[in-house]
Amino acid sequence: MQVQELSIPGALLIQPAVHGDDRGFFAETYREPVWSEHGIPSHWAQDNHSRSGQGVLRGMHFAIGDGQAKLVRCARGRILDVVVDLRAGSPTYGTWEGVELSDENMHQIYVPIGLAHGFVVLSEIADVTYKCTTVYDPAVERGIAYDDPEIAIAWPTEFPLLVSDRDANAKTLADVSDELPFRYTA
Repeated sequence: MQVQELSIPGALLIQPAVHGDDRGFFAETYREPVWSEHGIPSHWAQDNHSRSGQGVLRGMHFAIGDGQAKLVRCARGRILDVVVDLRAGSPTYGTWEGVELSDENMHQIYVPIGLAHGFVVLSEIADVTYKCTTVYDPAVERGIAYDDPEIAIAWPTEFPLLVSDRDANAKTLADVSDELPFRYTA
């Protein structure tokens, strides 16, 4: 397994070892001692699984209060997975990074507390699975606009994006920045 920090501090790209032969493949998607060496939590409160068609965009979501970290992978298909730094004082505050996750590359992304997360489906269909450090609570669930012009995420343009009403009406980072509890610590 290889772990590399993305350009946003604390966000990690995980490339597990995949052992394949003519029968298929085997890969470890989580091993607590190895993940904890890289600062990835060992306690997960909830697992989620979504299935979406091409162009479905889910995001950009985060939780306030205690926050929520995620460990995300694409079990079927391909997605562009995106994080945005929401931590005041961070050298990358308000910037984004995207990585392709797929059932072929088997990569995962660790999204620490203080980052917004979202993805768009690149393939005909995609199954996305992710672990969360806290259970879903609508009282603390928040989002920022996926199309915030200040952040300027480069979403694909070769197909229409399909977003929920909630995501389509989310406020910009500038509109919610004073309400965010996240602080960067090096």
